[in-house]
Amino acid sequence: MAEPAPGPVTQQVSGRAVPAAAPSGPERGQPLSAAVAELPVLDASGRRVPFGALFRERRAVVVFVRHFLCYICKEYVEDLAKIPKSFLQEADITLIVIGQSSYHHIEPFCKLTGYSHEIYVDPEREIYKRLGMKRGEGIASSGKSPHIKSNILSGSIRSLCRAVTGPLFDFQGDPAQQGGTLILGPGNNIHFIHRDRNRMDHKPINSVLQLVGVQHVDFTSRPSIIHV
Repeated sequence: MAEPAPGPVTQQVSGRAVPAAAPSGPERGQPLSAAVAELPVLDASGRRVPFGALFRERRAVVVFVRHFLCYICKEYVEDLAKIPKSFLQEADITLIVIGQSSYHHIEPFCKLTGYSHEIYVDPEREIYKRLGMKRGEGIASSGKSPHIKSNILSGSIRSLCRAVTGPLFDFQGDPAQQGGTLILGPGNNIHFIHRDRNRMDHKPINSVLQLVGVQHVDFTSRPSIIHV
């Protein structure tokens, strides 16, 4: 059984101080502004949903990814897909991924990654901007991610192949845009915020799940392959 969910998390995880030229945004402990909460995200059918409605009733782990052709984002979301829904339900937590492509790319990306939790897009990147998500690649080393299996060469080649062979030939978002992870709600409370400094700087998933009382997930296990 999962441990009882802890009280509100008030932790800021960051690397070095954000340069003065970096975009500013809210910090943990501050409420999300009503103006940002009212900005729309789009679901897989193109329906507009206010951002704040996603976590109005309960806490949510919200993961902003770079773009849907990024092999690092793909492999990170593949591991997010392995989180059992029962684990989230026991802790009363919603898991949400937000990308910055057209909504037409949501369904193919979910099929590719096996992701079945909530997912939306912010095509104009307006929420990314208002939350202070970085644009550009920071030089700070982020270490080896437990969620990335491909090397730069093979991962980049696969991303390019998906771009040129997909039904919609586009790059599914701004490749310079970085993502981040937040714990939000209920309401406009910000309990935790991490802005990625570069494409490898996403938070290890279990470290975020621990903050919201979701039990540990073994991401190293692989399903058995049965040949018939």
